[in-house]
Amino acid sequence: MKIVLVEPGREAREAEITGSLQSMQQLVGGLIQAIYPWEEPVTLVCNDEGKILGMPLNRVLEDYDVIAGPFFICGIEGDHFCSLTEEQAKTYLKKFRQPELIYPNPVGISVFRCSEQDYAAMQKWMEEKRKPSRPKKENPER
Repeated sequence: MKIVLVEPGREAREAEITGSLQSMQQLVGGLIQAIYPWEEPVTLVCNDEGKILGMPLNRVLEDYDVIAGPFFICGIEGDHFCSLTEEQAKTYLKKFRQPELIYPNPVGISVFRCSEQDYAAMQKWMEEKRKPSRPKKENPER
């Protein structure tokens, strides 16, 4: 089954999976949830517990939600998942091409589209900012 795979910090890419429940669960890192945010016959399959498990925030869906952890887009025929058409694959590769940095701010969230390299650099910088700083040693009185 041809899909578009979208992982945190990575550009979207085409992939092939068997379409078995196990292959889908392996891609998203746990229980799957299918959501249908678009009118086109496609679905977004993500980890049902991605946010609860603390998976990294991945992409923002316009006026829908923030998806945590890896997800993929596949086609739907009736009540079955299927391969994307070439046109659908192009559409979703373009839509999710750039990684998104997603951070909370005082009024909601901030979202920045960037390259994979900038994403990795920013994540490293944020990790450094989260580390507790060591107290400065004071000069002992003499």
